[in-house]
Amino acid sequence: MSTCRNSLVSSGFATLRGLSRWVALAALAWLGVPTLASAVPSYARQTQQPCVACHVGGFGPELTQFGRQFKLLGYTMKVGEQTDIPLSAMLVESFTHTQKAQPEAPAKGFGTNDNTELQQASVFLAGRLSEHIGVFAQATYSENGGLLGWDNMDWRYARMFSHGSHSGIWGISLNNNPTVSDVFNTAPAWKYPYMAADLVPEAPAQPMLLGGLAAQVVGVSAYMQLDGAWYMELGGYRSLSPAFLRHVNADFDGRLSGVAPYARLAYTWNLPTGSFSVGGFLLNMRRGQVGTNDVGDAVALPGPTDRFRDFGVDSSYMYINGDHAITLDGLYVHESQRLDATWGGGGSDHLHDTLQSLNLKGSYWYRHTYGVTLASFVYNGSKDVTLYGNDGSPNTQGESIELDYSPFGQSHSWQQPWANVRLGLEYTWFNRFSGRVHNVDGAARNAHDNNTLYLYVWLAI
Repeated sequence: MSTCRNSLVSSGFATLRGLSRWVALAALAWLGVPTLASAVPSYARQTQQPCVACHVGGFGPELTQFGRQFKLLGYTMKVGEQTDIPLSAMLVESFTHTQKAQPEAPAKGFGTNDNTELQQASVFLAGRLSEHIGVFAQATYSENGGLLGWDNMDWRYARMFSHGSHSGIWGISLNNNPTVSDVFNTAPAWKYPYMAADLVPEAPAQPMLLGGLAAQVVGVSAYMQLDGAWYMELGGYRSLSPAFLRHVNADFDGRLSGVAPYARLAYTWNLPTGSFSVGGFLLNMRRGQVGTNDVGDAVALPGPTDRFRDFGVDSSYMYINGDHAITLDGLYVHESQRLDATWGGGGSDHLHDTLQSLNLKGSYWYRHTYGVTLASFVYNGSKDVTLYGNDGSPNTQGESIELDYSPFGQSHSWQQPWANVRLGLEYTWFNRFSGRVHNVDGAARNAHDNNTLYLYVWLAI
């Protein structure tokens, strides 16, 4: 099986050069779907299972053990005949308040505080396409920016196998974001917070594994689950062209040099009332600098590249028994940087820098309806005044508490499996921001002035 998986990965690498054009055509066709302007009820309609079967709290994206298996099998499990196109939609309306108004409006069309926003309006193609092929593809409009663009994409081919006393699942994923193919909620693409304010100051730096390539690349990975315990994934990613990314309204932060390899390994102990897992991530990439052309569009610049080597370790625990559900997640990522391009251009003090991130989260749900989540985060790294400003530290840390209410999602819920909703109230406070407690921006703004009250209504149909 190891030889088979390695040949699949090698084949995937060989086809990456030709995938950009194919993905461009597929994505443009996908963005042109006129029917509709995570948690996607199209999966519930396909499986005839309530949302709570796959999702802790009766709403995405936190997966139960059943939900993990459904994803590993390529979103292909179904009950009965499937005659409709697997479409879903999502709306998120939010209100954001910071403890002190920001010096400037966070985005065009918004005020310095107390902002309401249509944060996301998404349409999904999500479900079974054939016996072994399934898809999760998302296009999203946001009032912040006023654009419709492509979002997470995960096309899968999956099969079950058995050999002697061993059995499992193997598959291939075509996706546009390292870790979006993962089934654990410690993976950066799916980690907590599942919904967060986007009109507030952000930490000055995070490791590349935490979304640094999201929607800017295309990749192929081969994965395998063995005996319901081992999970292995190996793949690689290449940059999409700036011209294509402009068409799908995605950012371009620089062209990767060749293929960026990605690897994932995890082991799960399946318990009578849940599971416990430990694992690790690897991402190695070189990326060049970005400039602009005569009309102001982003373009890749020739010359040296910056190297980023990310290593992450994670662990998760899930307990589900009757009315009660408890989940615990932890993720630590260390990034080593060699900044040949940035340092050579005078953009950093050092040729070599590091970044670290630590995210911890614990949730309790009663009847998958009433939930409370406590979380803590730390982003830190090398001191570099030119790169980060102020005193040169990216050190940003704080905690958050979230209260949730998911009234639907059960087998007896209203309009199940056609509609679902979550109400969330989240408060985030900062102990340090950009390396400082006081005067974090040089304009007398303190770390706790960025404390954020965030209220959202999340609807899926």
